[in-house]
Amino acid sequence: MNTDQRPVRGKYDDLTDKIIGVFYEVYNELGTGFVESVYREAMRLALEQANLKVEAEVPITVGFRGEVVGVFRADLVVNHTVLIELKASEGIIRQHEALTLHYLRATSIEVALLMNFGPMPRYKRLVMDNERKKHKEKSVESVSIGVKYFADSEVLT
Repeated sequence: MNTDQRPVRGKYDDLTDKIIGVFYEVYNELGTGFVESVYREAMRLALEQANLKVEAEVPITVGFRGEVVGVFRADLVVNHTVLIELKASEGIIRQHEALTLHYLRATSIEVALLMNFGPMPRYKRLVMDNERKKHKEKSVESVSIGVKYFADSEVLT
């Protein structure tokens, strides 16, 4: 058995470890029950006090076929490299994870922390390498498949 093996480390692990530590500090001081905006502001303040560069409510655009089709606001972005999505719910659910992954896909940021200030403090670290985000070329042109559109009055008659 090789005892020299170290645990596998990922992108920005030192930074995410520091952010997670701050998350638990904030949770231990405030507890559960506040709205997300309270936790966002507390996290922003605590992260800045930990000498990290923090941006709150960062607008991020979503593009589709060369056009902007939406804008969302990331709760926090730390050191331009880690996106933080905050929740204050009973638990982390699949929709929270999916939303956070979509946020990553819309940006050049590769690491996100989904953090929940619910009855039990929980977090998930999500990674999406920029290589995985490259847009795939359409393999075929769109074609009509003979769908007939009905006026509302035609549907039920």
